[in-house]
Amino acid sequence: MKHFLQFKDLSLEELEHLFRRTKLIKERFKNYVAYQPLVDRMLAMVFEKSSTRTRVSFEAGIHQLGGSSIVLNMAETQLGRGEPIEDVARIITRMVDIVMIRTYDHSNLERFAAYSRVPVINGLTNDHHPCQVLADIYTFQENRGPIGGKTVAWIGDGNNMCNTWMQAAQIFGFKLNVATPTGYGIPPERAKHVDRAHLEVFADPMKAVDDAHLVTTDVWTSMGFEAESEARKKAFGAFTVDENMMAGARAEALFMHCLPAHRGEEVSAEVLEGPQSVVWEEAENRLHVQKALMEYLLLGKIET
Repeated sequence: MKHFLQFKDLSLEELEHLFRRTKLIKERFKNYVAYQPLVDRMLAMVFEKSSTRTRVSFEAGIHQLGGSSIVLNMAETQLGRGEPIEDVARIITRMVDIVMIRTYDHSNLERFAAYSRVPVINGLTNDHHPCQVLADIYTFQENRGPIGGKTVAWIGDGNNMCNTWMQAAQIFGFKLNVATPTGYGIPPERAKHVDRAHLEVFADPMKAVDDAHLVTTDVWTSMGFEAESEARKKAFGAFTVDENMMAGARAEALFMHCLPAHRGEEVSAEVLEGPQSVVWEEAENRLHVQKALMEYLLLGKIET
């Protein structure tokens, strides 16, 4: 049994297998060819953080694969009244086949997984967002070929997405340029584990995007940090990905954003809606890579 709590939980070989499966599963979906290997399998989705893309992509995905889903909002369960998460894990995972959790504290996810009898997927925590970066890399390779040896520019907060991109850079062998405002950078304990060949940090976002094949960003204020919103707007003012910034990247560079986007803050409307943007394909690919992920975690490697 495997879990997917961080991007590095899967090897390069496993990730490449997922991408092969994603391509096939997506082609079947586009051609209205039913593929239901998970008949009678049940996915429990546990939400502490609100969600649009995560809920829709997982719920639609498990149904398209022939399974069913249950939605559990923490505030509406005994978890909201203080039941130990270890007890909840031991009970829920006797009744379902796979669990996706979207929560704040990554340690809660790890505690649940430690007592789980079934695979657990990280739908997002404050520290990691592996399903999103899985979709992002698939989207890049779908449009531009292998990401190995390329340069990805991360502009903005040194948050869960940035942490996950750092892990991905080492696995796939690309360079990650990170530009963050002072005080919002990568935690030193995370950066020290990344080979310098795969990570360079910049104070100037224009230097970070220089010669980049992909420019990506996120909202300035993630869920749970709303009290810092005004201070963050001031600190991040020079970090808007606009047409001028995209012009500093390679001519064929793509733009990505995990969404939701605040036009005029972390990205201009012109870039978000422009020809280099693949944000809508990126969002759709959450559905397809997560179907491949659930298939793999439940059934192992399938090549047909």
